[in-house]
Amino acid sequence: MCGIVGAVANRNVVSTLIEGLSRLEYRGYDSAGIAVLNSSGIERVRAVGRVSAMTEKARELDLTGKVGIGHTRWATHGGVTESNAHPHVSKGELAVVHNGIIENHDEQRERLKTLGYEFVSQTDTEVIAHLIHYYHAQGLTLLAATQEAVSELTGAFAISVISIKEPEHMITARQGCPLLIGLAEGENFIASDVSAVLSVTRKVVYLEDGDVADIRGDDVTIYDRDGGIAERKVHMSDVSLASMELGPYSHFMQKEIHEQPRALTDTIEALIDDNAFSPALFGESASEVFEQVDSILILAAGTSYYAALTAKYWLESIAKVPTNVEIASEYRYRESVPNPRQLIVTISQSGETLDTMEALKHAKSLGQNLTLAICNVQESAIPRASQLVFYTRAGAEIGVASTKAFTTQLVALFTLAATLAKQQGLLNAETEQEYLTALRQLAGSVQHALNLEPQIREWAKSFANKQHALFLGRGIHYPIALEGALKLKEISYIHAEAYPAGELKHGPLALVDSDMPVVVIAPNDALLEKVKSNMQEVKARGGELFVFADADSHFTASEGVHVIRTPRHVGVLSPILHTIPVQMLAYHAALLKGTDVDKPRNLAKSVTVE
Repeated sequence: MCGIVGAVANRNVVSTLIEGLSRLEYRGYDSAGIAVLNSSGIERVRAVGRVSAMTEKARELDLTGKVGIGHTRWATHGGVTESNAHPHVSKGELAVVHNGIIENHDEQRERLKTLGYEFVSQTDTEVIAHLIHYYHAQGLTLLAATQEAVSELTGAFAISVISIKEPEHMITARQGCPLLIGLAEGENFIASDVSAVLSVTRKVVYLEDGDVADIRGDDVTIYDRDGGIAERKVHMSDVSLASMELGPYSHFMQKEIHEQPRALTDTIEALIDDNAFSPALFGESASEVFEQVDSILILAAGTSYYAALTAKYWLESIAKVPTNVEIASEYRYRESVPNPRQLIVTISQSGETLDTMEALKHAKSLGQNLTLAICNVQESAIPRASQLVFYTRAGAEIGVASTKAFTTQLVALFTLAATLAKQQGLLNAETEQEYLTALRQLAGSVQHALNLEPQIREWAKSFANKQHALFLGRGIHYPIALEGALKLKEISYIHAEAYPAGELKHGPLALVDSDMPVVVIAPNDALLEKVKSNMQEVKARGGELFVFADADSHFTASEGVHVIRTPRHVGVLSPILHTIPVQMLAYHAALLKGTDVDKPRNLAKSVTVE
């Protein structure tokens, strides 16, 4: 999950490296560092904590260099210490930054020790530095040394290397972790994410697995895994710098919660303009692919997994397609029964989630080639590896706890269900127009839900001093309860769990007392009366209930029962609307606890390690 950046220019690149790392900090913030080449050799500065701590050190040293690399770390191998911070240096001659995990680092470490290399960190990354240095010292060019070294590494990685012996360029390589090249006039850059290079260029090239690139100020050459020169497409990024700024908001999570009406509108725009659910929304060959489908398997992780659980209800009730949902990291390590007619749907905000990418590869290796990616980032790895793609239009999401990416994923998945139903003759024209009308009105309904914030802020006071919380939902709203619990634990560190409300009596009810607030998702649907009965079970045990209901749910607040009503019931899209209040509850509880809302401890966005 770490972020890397690099630059080769005919000017001092330190400020560019620092700005890039600041924009990549959402990928990890345990430590940060940069290394540059100048007349003194390799100069390096590292610091535990945020990029700002490292920046102060760099300013004190008046660090300068025309070639440099930088890194912001999410710790995997080794503790959060300065000695484990990147860049790592070998023999004072070569520096490396690395995102990913080297699985065979132990055996390589032992081999390198016998070759005379001393290790000063606990990281797997230091192995890369010494291995490249070893081959470089044998007379290979930096490019050839890097190619040889990466051929001996097992795992996932994106790396960049600089050497005092070849100070005019840097070498970078990708295997399983995201990496792009930013192209500019007389200078070139590398980064984990386009946000890191937007201030200097919008022209980017996405490296593919196995690529090794030679980056110079006036030239870039990319080699594929076989060593041949590779041509990679140049893209013009449409990501705006303004989307990376806080503006009038206090936190990115707050901003992104309030950006949801626009994100949903942008995601819905294509099908609303066509006034129809069309397979073409998913790709030119989608109609042909959908004709072959007899079932669906959705692979996802984290918040995207809860979106998938919600989609299962839509896909089976609307499209009548048998649907399974699996956690991506579990799927690839079990024996499954492959079905070539099963549509493999992957969901990833970044399009680079390693567990999901590897699960997709595994499915394809089993002969399951009907694949669809739902993703927020154009030209990322998972869409490129998929037959069909639906891009959400959430825009940049910086906060680690996903908000607008989740709700736009739900829109995409609902669209898939309606499209499959229509293609199979299960969606008549009247119902299609009802669904389209509901989608048109969704942004307005979400805005109404956002207007509940003052009431939710008051509720948060009842959570901030608690150690535990329970979330309940039934049917299609159970995954929203799961999402609410995840958000609360992610950013407030309050232990929270979610259960189908009917499961209370099968165990979880033993936990309920006056010190455990119980949040209930209770829309006015067919299961409302069942939910009310489950609530009585909580109330009878002295539990305090916090109920998110619809305007027409006929709940009455009383002692120990607090009720907030959304303005109206939005029918089949109700899970999307009820996501908004649980996001805001988590946000305000975290504010009251004083935690770092955007960068919660131990976590990072774009999970590119296994």
